[in-house]
Amino acid sequence: MKVAESIAEFRKLRADLAEPVGFVPTMGYLHVGHLSLVREARERSASVVASIFVNPSQFAPTEDLAAYPRDLDRDLALLEAEGADLVFVPEAEEMYPDGYDTWIAVEELTTRLEGASRPTHFRGVATVVGKLFVIVEPQIAVFGQKDAQQALVIDRLIRDLGFAIELVVAPTIRESDGLAMSSRNTYLEPDERVGATVLRQSLLLAERLYADGERSAKMIRSRMQELIASEPLVEPVYVSLADVTTLEELETIDRKALVSLAAKVGVTRLIDNIVLPPGEGLL
Repeated sequence: MKVAESIAEFRKLRADLAEPVGFVPTMGYLHVGHLSLVREARERSASVVASIFVNPSQFAPTEDLAAYPRDLDRDLALLEAEGADLVFVPEAEEMYPDGYDTWIAVEELTTRLEGASRPTHFRGVATVVGKLFVIVEPQIAVFGQKDAQQALVIDRLIRDLGFAIELVVAPTIRESDGLAMSSRNTYLEPDERVGATVLRQSLLLAERLYADGERSAKMIRSRMQELIASEPLVEPVYVSLADVTTLEELETIDRKALVSLAAKVGVTRLIDNIVLPPGEGLL
């Protein structure tokens, strides 16, 4: 496995890779969920590229950029064990040099859910992913469903800007108690870690209600909110049942729907989601 820190060095090494190239962008501090994306890319590609970059432009001034966990040596060892061929590990100055002033904004999709709570977040995500697509030139890009809105934004970016990239959305990988794997789980205190499982329980409640024939989005939201409110350590940010294409809130679940939520558990902000009907993919 080779590692490049600069764009010029990366492009030189990229020229030697067998096609097609599968790409997994990450912010590092890798867990089993990230590694499942690498395996997905390996199954679909002749070569696998990963990136590790804690992207400052997707953090608001009040968010945890400085505290975001980092362990580059460990991450590189894990990627090598998974068979990655090339890893791009730029510093912020390489991606955003002095005078940088070009941004990508996916408009409508980013006004809701995470975008409503974090209004500058997706501009940073879309910009860095667009830059990485130009640098890496992959034929396949693999993202996880845990960040469902992000995947939908990237899907729109690919289609609107005409990238010749197949977007693969891989299933959410969960802890044994159902909590979606996230680098931010390391911030949770032991009691918060237990309380956070109510998020997955509320999504399973939505699945059960749907299976029992309930189609009122308002009713399902209300029942989910009641369950989350029963856990005093969890403060909900939003609970959404939305059209999976537009992210507009639904009154009746008469089409494929994204059931998603965000909550604060102590100082840690967590997200999770499912798609209804069960078994349907995000895209």
